[in-house]
Amino acid sequence: MKFIIGLALILLAYLFIKLLKNGAKQLLIPLLILIFLLPSPKATTEHADAALFRENKWAEGTNNEEFIVKIKQKVLLDIPVISQFPELPRGCEVTSLAMLLNHAGVTVDKMTLAKEIKKNPATFEKKDGKIYYGHPNDGFIGDMYSFNNRGLGVYHTPIKELAENYLPEKIHDFTGDDFSSIKTHLSNEKPVWVIINTKYNELPDAYFQTWHTPSGVIDITYKEHSVLVTGYDEQYIYFNDPFSNIKNKKAPIKEFQAGWEQMGRQAITYLNLK
Repeated sequence: MKFIIGLALILLAYLFIKLLKNGAKQLLIPLLILIFLLPSPKATTEHADAALFRENKWAEGTNNEEFIVKIKQKVLLDIPVISQFPELPRGCEVTSLAMLLNHAGVTVDKMTLAKEIKKNPATFEKKDGKIYYGHPNDGFIGDMYSFNNRGLGVYHTPIKELAENYLPEKIHDFTGDDFSSIKTHLSNEKPVWVIINTKYNELPDAYFQTWHTPSGVIDITYKEHSVLVTGYDEQYIYFNDPFSNIKNKKAPIKEFQAGWEQMGRQAITYLNLK
């Protein structure tokens, strides 16, 4: 496009000189108007559209880092692992959050987060073959401190709300995004809190049961788990696992992705701190 416009300008300049020499001054004004209307090589339609796209994306105020970070072929972050045991048998979510916040420079421990996480007061009831209980997105379900009592866990919304108490306006909940978004934030050296399951793979339907909650019907698995994703390569995803207390534990990336998507694509990280 630039080459064609350049040739057109040269040709018009040639015609301009010829008209001056031949005294055809009555044609000079239309020629000058034509030259003025030609698009600049720096303002072609292609470049204008690209600039508008970037501007609109930044104006949305979400996922800003994705547009300035190049996804790397592999990433492995060095983040200390924290075990949920022995104090928090069901505290994988707040323990993984503690690792995320610690990496962001926040001094807070898992026990403090366990105390502060929003709790769901719903009680378990089974009636007419149906299970009635709370929704994990409305607060932690059951007992976090002991397997002797009924309980499950918590989903991304209360975790985000708690994290924002420590990093206001810096917590990015990108639940529902594609798996590539996890790679993007890792490439920006930001670990990612996720909900997965203890198999790190897609689970058969037999592992799920239906709960009727005040917030709607939901399929629940007691295999639900939370880890802090720390890296990836072509074959594996790496994560700090609070259950096994293994740093940079690995699982086949395709299997992990399938399990993560089955659990609702729940993911949280933090944005660049200034």
